[in-house]
Amino acid sequence: MMHLMPRSILVVDDDPHIRQLLVFALTKAGLEAREAPDGEAALASVAAEPPDLVVLDINMPRMDGLEVCRRLRGEGDLPILFLSSRDDEIDRVLGIELGADDYVVKPFSPREVVARVSAILRRSGRGEGGEPAGRKDSGLSRGKLSLDPDGWTARWGDREVPLTVTEFGILRTLAGAPTKVFSRDAIIDRLRGPGFAVTDRTIDSHVRNLRGKFAAVGGGDVIETKAGVGYRLGACGG
Repeated sequence: MMHLMPRSILVVDDDPHIRQLLVFALTKAGLEAREAPDGEAALASVAAEPPDLVVLDINMPRMDGLEVCRRLRGEGDLPILFLSSRDDEIDRVLGIELGADDYVVKPFSPREVVARVSAILRRSGRGEGGEPAGRKDSGLSRGKLSLDPDGWTARWGDREVPLTVTEFGILRTLAGAPTKVFSRDAIIDRLRGPGFAVTDRTIDSHVRNLRGKFAAVGGGDVIETKAGVGYRLGACGG
């Protein structure tokens, strides 16, 4: 049988014990994992050999995880899972607004981190062998919006709109049933499966990012809010 290359994960944390713990757990789960002790080393490692996902601590000396995320987001859509030592909602939302795909608060279970990593890889189409897991969707379109789930790309008219994995997942969920209003809990379940501890504010932050990105190219009506209920796809007429 043909051997499928394991997905590569870069673990970035200034605590060597946390790095070793996560590398062990990820490797045991069949992933390839390597370490970086700080932000500068992380950027150098990504430049030398891009991983499929970065597990990134927020609070590090010299260059913190938020700055690393900003720089990575300036260069592409590499999936990012934040680690935070502070149970602070503002930090979490800020991390998501910068383009991270998910977060875990310390102290954490290594099993939870592995589950979050696996979920992000599936959503990004970076599962084992690089193939998206599950059924492949056909293209979705409405007005000036078009989505290619297989290619993981979104377009407004003739312009591609770069999205993070989670942003694309939310938009694909809404576009898959354009007349349906999705509650925040329903969106979370579609993205990660039931039982993940993701807050409503995290979804609101991703939706705000989506609106901002599409508004910048003339798509101010891409997502509609139904007060007290949730979100649905907008008219997408521009």
